[in-house]
Amino acid sequence: MGTFDYKGHRIIQGDSLEALSNEVRDNSIDLIFVDPPYNIGKNFNGHKDKWATDEDYLNWCYKWIDLCIRKLRPSGSMYIMTSTQFMPFFDIFIRKKMTILSRLVWYYDSSGVQAKRYFGSMYEPILFCVKNPENYTFNADEILVEAKTGAKRKLIDYRKNPPQVYSSEKVPGNVWEFARVRYRMDEYENHPTQKPVALLERIIRASSNEGDTVLDPFSGTFTTSFVAKQLNRKSIGIELQEDYVKIGLRRLRLADEYNGEKLQKEVRTFEIKRQQVDNQVLSLFG
Repeated sequence: MGTFDYKGHRIIQGDSLEALSNEVRDNSIDLIFVDPPYNIGKNFNGHKDKWATDEDYLNWCYKWIDLCIRKLRPSGSMYIMTSTQFMPFFDIFIRKKMTILSRLVWYYDSSGVQAKRYFGSMYEPILFCVKNPENYTFNADEILVEAKTGAKRKLIDYRKNPPQVYSSEKVPGNVWEFARVRYRMDEYENHPTQKPVALLERIIRASSNEGDTVLDPFSGTFTTSFVAKQLNRKSIGIELQEDYVKIGLRRLRLADEYNGEKLQKEVRTFEIKRQQVDNQVLSLFG
């Protein structure tokens, strides 16, 4: 198991269960975001996230859920994702151990055909849980969105004395619309389930403060750690696969090289073609 530390940000390369057990102190984390394998057969750089049975998958999940709860401070919060078919099992398991404050829906549009013989999935569920419902961080003012009743329609609230226009801002509801990370987006990294920066910004702003420690036990492209750093939080990211660890090292600027390899963002096909066109233009007019 390898670790990389620099100025409050730590990357642990290894198995999540082992790393959570041995590398993260109990009662030390302010916020945990968990985006685990969904057990739906996604290909993670040659590794398929498919267990022999659903029971095997759930039993594995229950182990790291218990570990995550142990790592949270008494005032800590956890946001946890999984596929729609497994979230009910997570919900039942977690509600016995934490308070579930919100059941969130991350909604996104799809540019392609989702399904032809059934209704395609266009959302992913998220549980927002806290250890102590009387003592947890929620920075409402940091995540306000437009309230159309007041901002656009200018309706009057006659219940108030004197009557006044409804507020133009509000705390978001439990349906969040953020675009999925697409191949041509600047934030894109080579990973099949990358989560958008905007999603993590809302979560981290809402449920942590500057200087707090944010943990992601399945870091993937390390968006959680990347956003935590941008927002002046500390971070711990755990990831098993070396190629994704290299993405994290680069995005967090923890290293310029890895085992002698210069860490650079993967060049996408359209960028190669654009460079080829630019080179042709330069050769003609240079």
